Amino acid sequence: MNYRFRKTIVKSKRHIEKFWNQNSGDWHWLSEQPIPIASLNRSLWKAAVPSFQFYFLLGLSAVISVLGLLAGSAATIIGAMIIAPLIGPITGIAYSMVMANRRLLRRSCFTLLTGVLMTVLISMAIAYLIQLRTLSSEIIARVNPTLIDLGVAVAAGAAGAFARSRRSIADALPGVAIAVALVPPLSVIGIGLANRDLNIASGATLLFFTNLIGIIFSGGVVLLFQRYGSIERARSGLAISIVALSLLGLPLGFSLNNLLIKANVRRAVVTLIRNQTLTFSDTDIRSVRVQPQGEALFVQLEVATGLDSISERQVQLVRDFLEQKLEVPIHLNVQVIPVRVFQAPATSGGSTP
Repeated sequence: MNYRFRKTIVKSKRHIEKFWNQNSGDWHWLSEQPIPIASLNRSLWKAAVPSFQFYFLLGLSAVISVLGLLAGSAATIIGAMIIAPLIGPITGIAYSMVMANRRLLRRSCFTLLTGVLMTVLISMAIAYLIQLRTLSSEIIARVNPTLIDLGVAVAAGAAGAFARSRRSIADALPGVAIAVALVPPLSVIGIGLANRDLNIASGATLLFFTNLIGIIFSGGVVLLFQRYGSIERARSGLAISIVALSLLGLPLGFSLNNLLIKANVRRAVVTLIRNQTLTFSDTDIRSVRVQPQGEALFVQLEVATGLDSISERQVQLVRDFLEQKLEVPIHLNVQVIPVRVFQAPATSGGSTP
């Protein structure tokens, strides 16, 4: 009986192994060993070299990025992210942090710093020459970072470090570059400086440092778990990263809280206006913008409706209604897009126009 039982177990094990080998496909990387320390060291040392190729690619990326931002083209900005080589020296910083490699740290920091300055200056020069004062949605989207952006940076940094340590999934690095989006915030800094708009420049600066610190921290942790370096060597670097993340968490958390408040208020405003007012019940509400102003709320509506269908008195009544329901002072601004409707009833016979 025992013999038959053991034979059944062995047979089942062979069937399972055969099934796994035939159907595992690309899942073999799970059992793949990290590349040797010497190989990774050479790879990151090469990626951190302040070479002509690095600055040439980064310069082209800056040009593409600033033009895409000014034009509001997401596809163009993605192209700039793909060719940007900044992820190389940043991963070098994370690696040197866990390995306590001061030479690689100095080289990576120098390459990163000069690359950042070059990107900002190129973006600033192009924005100054074009003199396009209107801010596209792609620019505005990069001036109010939140904890969500930090989460993206941490995940992308972990993915980048893991891909660096595995030869079979190195193709994932372009995707990591897109997720991290290092060059667009630098281009927005240049645009803000060219337009003398410190709010734009400071917001984009916060986003860049959020991405930078998030990548370095998570990249270092992943490399540490891949048995590169040691806790003793990485202690000081990780401590600095954690302190930096904590300091960033304050403004990012505040920004996220404001974002949630604005979203909730916007939802409440739209619901009240659509369902509980006669003035806007039959109008086409194109956009709603809600902005806190101290203890009050600034609400801007863009509606499409017929000529003379909304009066100033009706807008005042809607404002009073919103203040009563939301229990906060409301400044209501309504922009009306006039709509004229022409109708051509059907005829029994066709006619030539």
